[in-house]
Amino acid sequence: NISKVLDDLNTFAATADYKNYFDLYAEESAFIGTDATEIWNKKEFMAWAKPFFDSGKAWNFTSLKRNITFSKDGTYAWFDELLDTQMKICRGSGVLEKIGGKWKIRQYVLSMTIPNDNVDEVTKIKASAEDAYINQLKLQK
Repeated sequence: NISKVLDDLNTFAATADYKNYFDLYAEESAFIGTDATEIWNKKEFMAWAKPFFDSGKAWNFTSLKRNITFSKDGTYAWFDELLDTQMKICRGSGVLEKIGGKWKIRQYVLSMTIPNDNVDEVTKIKASAEDAYINQLKLQK
């Protein structure tokens, strides 16, 4: 059940249950965070998150609305959901694969939502932090 996996993901983060949280991810998976530099494979994400879990306080997300779509053969599922978080409304989206009879997260993308009326203001705020990274990425092309 995809909803149970995603609900468990949120519960295990809220209760800082490191082992069970990461058991929900496929061995070959990716987590893409809200910062443009945050794209990690499972091992990298585990290393980044460990101090949060070790402190007994990871993050606490609650699903507000969720959509799930399945592949025709039933081995993949795509989801998107709106989450109530400490960052206000965020969007979680991703892909799960049925592996060995269990649904595993292959990709999880966490995005902050920005109301359209606030886009210009937010763009100004983040410009100084992201301009250098934009130039760096352009040079790597």
